Amino acid sequence: MSQTETTDLTRGPDHGAEHDAEQAGYKKSLNRRQVQMIAIGGAIGTGLFLGSASRLHSNGPALVLSYAFVGVIAYFLMRALGELVLYRTTSGAFVSWMREFFGEKAAYYTGWMYWTNWALTGIAELSAVGLYIQYWWPQMPTWATVLIALAVVLVVNLLSAKAFGEFEFWASVLKVAAIIVFLVVGVIVVAFSFDVGGHRAGVQNLWSNPGGFWPTGGGFAWYGPIIVMSGVVFAYAAIEMVGIAAGEMEDPKREVPKAVNAVIVRIAVFYCGALLLLVCILPTSEFTPGISPFVTVFGRMGMPWMANVIQAILIVAAMSSLNSGLYTTGRVLRSLGMAKQAPGFTLKMSRSGVPWAGIVMTAVVYVFGSILNAVSPDAFEIALEAASIAVVFTWGTIFVCQLRLRRLSDRGVLPASTFRAPGTPWTSYLGLAFLVFVIVGMAISGWQASPYFWHKTGFVVVVVGIPVLLVIFELGWLIVKGRVSAHTEGRMLSKWTDTGLRYPPQPAGPRTESIAAIGTVQFDVHERDEEHKDPHHRDEGIDLGPVEIEMHEWDNLEEPDKNPPGDTGKDEGGR
Repeated sequence: MSQTETTDLTRGPDHGAEHDAEQAGYKKSLNRRQVQMIAIGGAIGTGLFLGSASRLHSNGPALVLSYAFVGVIAYFLMRALGELVLYRTTSGAFVSWMREFFGEKAAYYTGWMYWTNWALTGIAELSAVGLYIQYWWPQMPTWATVLIALAVVLVVNLLSAKAFGEFEFWASVLKVAAIIVFLVVGVIVVAFSFDVGGHRAGVQNLWSNPGGFWPTGGGFAWYGPIIVMSGVVFAYAAIEMVGIAAGEMEDPKREVPKAVNAVIVRIAVFYCGALLLLVCILPTSEFTPGISPFVTVFGRMGMPWMANVIQAILIVAAMSSLNSGLYTTGRVLRSLGMAKQAPGFTLKMSRSGVPWAGIVMTAVVYVFGSILNAVSPDAFEIALEAASIAVVFTWGTIFVCQLRLRRLSDRGVLPASTFRAPGTPWTSYLGLAFLVFVIVGMAISGWQASPYFWHKTGFVVVVVGIPVLLVIFELGWLIVKGRVSAHTEGRMLSKWTDTGLRYPPQPAGPRTESIAAIGTVQFDVHERDEEHKDPHHRDEGIDLGPVEIEMHEWDNLEEPDKNPPGDTGKDEGGR
């Protein structure tokens, strides 16, 4: 190996090898079957099975339109995500794209906001599992349930990406099966106008509902179905996980477009279809906050045993969310660690291609968060609401990255993605405008929620929580900025300008690279003296000294050309 043949594994002569380094060590083991069910399951969770009850009660049948409109925005988001994934597939996803298009600080904010979202959401889901289990075993201590549930998903994630995919596949199968059963029963009940708990099922319930289709009086606000969209958006949270999972798909160029294009149909059927049947079967006043609307309907049909089934599905949905949280945060933390924006131990990976250190870090936070939830529920409620801000931020990064990619590809700076989002830039502008509305809506609904200031959770999070988060993240950036600058040699801004590369390509040279140290290879590098033709005199070469490379999963990196141009494949001794 000559000096000129040495490849910089994190920046490289093409100024793009740092993106390839992010993928080093991962196994492309998520198959078509798993990917499609992950895409479906990501849009079905407790937001549908449980959260829809309070929204139906407060907003009437018009809630179907709220879910439909937000579903369209979610589709725009997924098309923007699909364009980014097929431009460059990476397990770093939003973090990596923000780094490329907007610089290191933007990547830092994106990664830690996304981690915050999943950390807080995972804590809530873990605590919820404990409550769901007590439905059958009231004496079961919550702490025991928390530890058992966490141990299950932790083991699944530490095994391999394939194990994660298999868990998500069967979890999605159960969730989808439950919805399909309800859809079939619901269509029959509505079509034949069966009596359900003293109410005649049928489409007439859409307007004969108390207050009408869009209630405006009697305790209802005319703007209710509009403001509620700021909460509905979080029912669709996690659909963006496909972007992270793409880095470990066997064939992302084939699977991602299929998964993305199917999102709008799945939202229309599983969310809007299920909600439409619910409001056609019973008046929305019959749905009680905290009780699954599906349990209410089946109970009125004389099938209370279905309550047990729905309760089991709620546990599956919560476990699926926990599983996804550990999976995504492990990958995001490793991407941050590669850029010196997270602790160095987050780089560690197992031989099965799992970033186990980041996963374990998140699991530890889950445990401490569950303790906080038990000790101070009010404080935790505010912290959980802050996770909503992180979801909005993450969706915003997808839209702005797609806009930047399209601008650069339209100018010929970058090759166009093979899966371009239709309607750009207007669909992404609409998406960003909607996210601003979500923040405003959170503040308004939060203010109306309670007469007591600290119980106005949404309002407190927007006017107090956002500034606090900014201060915390800014302090964190000041701590890591020096390391990041040294690592990038001062190249802190985006990779591209409107005309091309911002920084000139760096010449390759011998250097020590840390990719996720689990081993070290040391060898001597000699540069051949081209004027010296006697192969038996090695001492006349130029000794460049030892080159040390800290490697992880070296066998997963592309094998370099054994005989580059001008190299005979033999050393100076003819071997």
